[in-house]
Parts: sequence; C-alpha cells; structure tokens
Amino acid sequence: MGRVMAPWGVKGALKIEPFGSGSGNLCKYSAWWVGKPGKLSEVAVAECRVHGAHLVARFEGCDDPEQAGAFRGAEVALSREDLPEPAAHEFYQADLIGMAVVNAQGERLGKVTGFFSAGGANDVMRVAHESGERLVPATAEVIRKVDLEAGTVEVDWGADW
Repeated sequence: MGRVMAPWGVKGALKIEPFGSGSGNLCKYSAWWVGKPGKLSEVAVAECRVHGAHLVARFEGCDDPEQAGAFRGAEVALSREDLPEPAAHEFYQADLIGMAVVNAQGERLGKVTGFFSAGGANDVMRVAHESGERLVPATAEVIRKVDLEAGTVEVDWGADW
C-alpha cells in the first residue's frame, strides 16, 4: 500500500509514500502492517493525514524522530481481510504475482514478480523471463485479460519489446 520515506517533524511522525490511487484511504485504518518483505509487524496508527501527494502518520509508541527513523524504507501493508472485494474485472496487484504473462499471439513473456509506481502516469508490472526482466505498463490498454483460475495475464505486448 505504501512505503515509509522518512521521519516527519519532532513528534515521531513519518512521511509515507502511498502506492496507487486512493491510497489516502490508508488513514481510515487503525492498524497497518509495517516492515521489510516477509517480516511485517502490525502497528497501531495513532494519527494519519493526507499531506499533498503523501501521508503523514504517527504510530503508537513512536514519539520522537529517532524512533521514527527506524521505520525508514519500510513497506506499509494492510491485512487482506481489511481490503474490500475487488469489483468485477478488477484485481489486486498482489493476486497477479507469480502468474504467467502471455501476449495475444500466445507467446509466453514470463511471470509477474511485482509492480512499482512510475511516478503518477501508471503502475508498471515487472515480468521476469529467462534472460532478464520486462517492464510492462499496468494499464487497461495493455493488460487485456486476467484469468485467476488459469493463472495467466494476457497482455497486448510484444515479446521483443
């Protein structure tokens, strides 16, 4: 859902970079999962507010910049149970990780390994393949079909792009 950028102010607050649109909604949750991949811990959110394109939040028990500094670079996540069910034809990015990526010509392009924000234009899907990684725009124009049961993501993308 986001990443801790740096301490903010003198009372232990943190500047949070939310991922994707609507991540300001993070402020409505009283607890987040925070940490490094595979080592997330639940923390109580004492305060949270939108500040421009970022969030400013403070965790319970984090009362000074030194304590806040320990969270620098940490990921921010929510429990799956806290998330609403996606609408028809919508998917959480996490659900696509590990899925095979194929194009309309039936060429296998690799497997989804993750996503990142490209600075506001759109998110980008990381697709690992035998000789490296492809970066594919995560847009409705490029991602043509997701089949959760078959474990495939069909894209309008060339194998040589």
